[in-house]
Amino acid sequence: MIKKVLTESEANSYSPLSLAFLGDSVYDTYVREYLLKKANMPAAKLHSAKIKFVCAEFQSEVFELLKDNLTEHELAVMKRGRNATGNTVPRHADAVQYRRATAVECLFGYLYLTGQRTRLDELFESVTDAIEKIGV
Repeated sequence: MIKKVLTESEANSYSPLSLAFLGDSVYDTYVREYLLKKANMPAAKLHSAKIKFVCAEFQSEVFELLKDNLTEHELAVMKRGRNATGNTVPRHADAVQYRRATAVECLFGYLYLTGQRTRLDELFESVTDAIEKIGV
């Protein structure tokens, strides 16, 4: 049986790229849920809208949005993600954007593993504000 919530110590034992692996899915799910609730549209249109907000370029902007509103520990987790090595940079993003995107994913993975869903909701509210400015 999989333990549902990890302690901070247990979650810190995972590599930042492992946390980002999970955090990518958590972040993606938040975006999908937001878009679905925002507009009832065909799945293909939802997917097209989602792509704008789960890409490295947008997640790099999310990094900038979040960094000043994090606890010291959350910021440390995010910096671990940003400084992780082993990332291959996609053609549509530069290395800085990709590292920042990885940092955001790392934080989302960490918060999810430690059961901090309310905090995830709070942070994602900043993301939805940015999405609103761009438009769906």
